Amino acid sequence: MEENKSPIKSIDEYILSCPKEVQEVLKNLREVIKEAAPEATEKISYQMPTFFLYGNLVHFANFKNHIGFYPTPNGIEAFNQELSKYKTSKGAIQFQKDEPLPYELISRIVKYRVVENIKKAEEKAVNKKKQ
Repeated sequence: MEENKSPIKSIDEYILSCPKEVQEVLKNLREVIKEAAPEATEKISYQMPTFFLYGNLVHFANFKNHIGFYPTPNGIEAFNQELSKYKTSKGAIQFQKDEPLPYELISRIVKYRVVENIKKAEEKAVNKKKQ
């Protein structure tokens, strides 16, 4: 990355900064996430497009040979079987650029994360009232 390049401030900016051949895939990924989590807000966090709902929900990013998708370790564990054909780590999934993205699976992972974040926020509110 260039030293004097100003930081990206929006997902639109991020997508436009990517190579043309991947922009449409990133736009589609963004739409799938927005449909699965309509209440989530968008921001840039860790220099990546991020969806936020009572905390970070999911991130995604463009890399040379893959698109990274970050649904937290719980999001990966819950769909471990279906993700077995993809390279995963504790909190990341790598979707190879030469294969179509599994949008339906991504949508289900995002919906799972929405439920998880709402549940955590509710538990936090209950615990706060008890204090």
